[in-house]
Order: sequence, then C-alpha cells, then structure tokens
Amino acid sequence: MARGRARVELPGEVRQRVRACHAAIARLISLGDDAPRVYGVNTGFGALAETRIDSASVTDLQRNLVRSHSTGVGPLLGVDDSRAMVLLRAQTLAQGYSGVREQVVDLLVALLNEGVTPAIPSQGSVGASGDLAPLAHLAAVLIGEGRAHLDGEVMAGRDALARRGLTPIVLQAKEGLALINGTQFMTAIGALALSDAADLELAADVAGAMSLEALKGSERPFADRLMLLRGHAGQRVVASNLRMLLEQSAIMVSHEDCDKVQDPYSLRCMPQVHGASRDALQFARSVVATEVNAVTDNPSVFPSDNDVEVISGGNFHGQPVAFALDFAAIAVAELGNISERRVEQLVNPALSSGLTPFLASNSGLESGLMIAQVASASLVSENKVLCHPASVDSIPSSAGREDHVSMGSIGATKLRRVVDNVRLSLAIELLTAAQGLDQRMPLRPGRGVAAAHEFVRRLVPSLTCDRPLTADIEALAGAIRDGSLGTAVRSACVELR
Repeated sequence: MARGRARVELPGEVRQRVRACHAAIARLISLGDDAPRVYGVNTGFGALAETRIDSASVTDLQRNLVRSHSTGVGPLLGVDDSRAMVLLRAQTLAQGYSGVREQVVDLLVALLNEGVTPAIPSQGSVGASGDLAPLAHLAAVLIGEGRAHLDGEVMAGRDALARRGLTPIVLQAKEGLALINGTQFMTAIGALALSDAADLELAADVAGAMSLEALKGSERPFADRLMLLRGHAGQRVVASNLRMLLEQSAIMVSHEDCDKVQDPYSLRCMPQVHGASRDALQFARSVVATEVNAVTDNPSVFPSDNDVEVISGGNFHGQPVAFALDFAAIAVAELGNISERRVEQLVNPALSSGLTPFLASNSGLESGLMIAQVASASLVSENKVLCHPASVDSIPSSAGREDHVSMGSIGATKLRRVVDNVRLSLAIELLTAAQGLDQRMPLRPGRGVAAAHEFVRRLVPSLTCDRPLTADIEALAGAIRDGSLGTAVRSACVELR
C-alpha cells in the first residue's frame, strides 16, 4: 500500500471497536474536573504528567502537544516512507484501544487514498516514547498545519487537504497523544528496508554463482548432504539455489580434474554466510510483522459496558524493533562484505585463475575493473561504521522521566543506507563476474548463471575498452531493486528462493 498506491478501507467491525473505545473516553471526560487523572487526557505529558489540565483546556492540550513535538530536522523522508507511517498509524488506532474518534482514522485513510502525504523530517526521534517528533509532523497535517507532499509538490498541509476536499480535524481528548505515541517511524522504514533486502538475498546468490563460475570454483561444497550436517535453514536454501544456478555447467566440467583442493571462503562458504544473513533477516521480519499489528500508543483504553480502564504502560518503547533492525543491518552488510571479496578474487591476477589482470582487454594500457573493486570496498567500509548498533545507546529526556530510550529510529534509517550500499556492491559483482564469464567463452556456465549473464549483457555491454562504469553499476542496481534480475534468473530456475 505504501508503494503500490492500493486503496485502503476501514471495515465495519473495525469502526464498531473504534466507536466503543471513544465512547468510553467520552464518558470519562463527561465527568469534567471530577474525572480521575488520566495521563494525556487531562494531564500534561512526560515530566508534566502530574500536572492536571482543566476540562475546558483538553482540546488546547492536544493541539499544543502536536505543535510542540513537531521538532523534526534533517532531509524529508521519501513519500513511500511517509505513506507507510500513515498506514501503520491508522492500523494502530483502528484496533480500538486508543480512544480516538472514528473521524481521525477516516482522515488517515483519506490521506492515503487521496495522495496527501505528510512531509516528515527524517531525524529527531529517539525511539521512545515512540517516534514522537516524526509522528507529530504527520499529525500536524491532520489539523491543517505542517507540510505535505501532493502531486509532486511540498505545500502547506492545509492547502494539500483543501485541494482534495478534505477538512482538518479539531483534536479531542487523547487524540493528539494517540497520533504521536508509537513506533510507526522505525517500523515503517524498517519494514520497507527489509522488503528491499529480500531482493538482495537472491541477488547475492546469483552474483556469487556467477563469480564461482568465472573463477572456476567447485560446486561440491554445496552438496545437500553436507548442509544437513549443520541444519541451519538459510544455509540449506542458499546451497540449493547455488546448485540450481550451476546445473548443466560446461565450465564446471572443464576443470573437474584440476589440482585445486579448496576454494577461498568467499566462494566455498556462500551457503554459510548468505544463509546466516537470510536467517537473521527472517528473524527481523518476524519482529517487524508483529510490530505492524501492534498497539503501541499510551495509555491504552480498555472499555466495558459501563466502565473504562485506562492503563499507562510502555508499549511505545522501540526496543524489540531496534534490536531487530540493528541485527538486520549486520546481516545485510555481510552480503556486501563477502561480495567485495569475490570481486577481489576476480580482478586480482594472483587469484583469478587465468583471467586478465583487472579483467581488462589490454591490461596496463587499460585499468579495466580495478576501481570498481575500490568502489565496493568503500561501500563495505561505510557499512562497517553504520553497523554499530544504535540500540546500545540511550540518552535520557523529559527531565529524566523518559530515562531509557531505544534509538530504533536511527537503527531504521541506517539499515536503509546499508541496504542501498549493498545493492550497489552486488551490482559491482554482477558487472565484474559477467566480464569474467565473457573471458571463459565459448564454455557455457550453468543454466541459471547463463540466464543471469545474458540479462546483465542486455543491460550492460562487455568491457572492450575502458569507460566510465557508474551508469553500468546503477543500471544493475536498479535491476536488483525492481526485481527484474530475479525474474530473469527464475525463468531458467523456477524454484529459486
């Protein structure tokens, strides 16, 4: 929905839950100044939670909350990221534990369906009490303030709503707090990054198989009976992918009787390394899937027929997501790390089993793919910095009331950067391995590798003389991102995972 622009609807049974919960809050508010203190409903926020707010000021309290918390800084998120945040915020409120009116959820849904996307700065959250600042910028558009993307422009939120015939809402009791208290920034960005990482998993196997063929490596280390001895699921999947990609390889047959006993780890250990990354990413996706369907605002409202219980807790704390996203960044980075080592094997004449130095047509006069490996090394080195876990840090805020935070928002944005970097690293390996396969002709590689090689050559011509390579790398990175590489290879190996 964030990227595909699918329409969103609110089912009838969901509306009933939202109405019942709001009615419970309305009963509490109807008691006026005799109502018990309820955090964020008739009290201040954070360190001001003990400050009682009189009943006449409840709406001002919620508006002021959104305004005061709109402190995000840095570049704006992309439209897809912000749409994902709107969708997940609607999902949380629609579960009927937040006490908001039905109109609040309806307006969030209308933003998605009408293409009005809050303009949300990418920095400013510490990941508890939720992603306060980014979500405040989202909420600001609902009240006719802030800024929004519409039809390729960034404009005042009120103008964007007006262009689509939408009316801003006046926030009622608890609604401002319900809109800004939660993990939807880190979860939205993390979910999209993890989705993109899925394309990297197969691309790593394809690029690795191409490199293995170009380097005249062995497929024997990928035998299923060997994988069964260890038992990790991802390892077995990767080995299966590699065997399929290498089936019917004439290159493999050509060196069956060579003297080489073992390949370098970057070739031989692809199932163990790629597989471990797959397993870690699967774990991260399971955590994020749970969070997508979670109620993460505070306090939570539990209505009954004649009463209501409001419980203040800590479901807004991003620690589960923060850990998962840090782990995911490490897992993705390793796909780039081992890929760069295979590129080094391909371009280094001391390691490349008869390929020309740096895969140049006229080595010495030409540098070939020498600096492509340097570019990959640069990306890998940057990832090592980005993979320092954000979740081990915590800086207290709100006068010590919010004394431990997750930094999951930072984990999410750096995961996305790692994913982008590794996509480029794998594109460099595809480019380099394809050049190595050119030099093995007329011997034909395995059926899956051949399909990948042919696909690369449709996008990027063989390197017959030195040329700038940036456009080639970006074209191959784009083919990983849009799934066309995977589609092309699956045409020859339909069971690839």
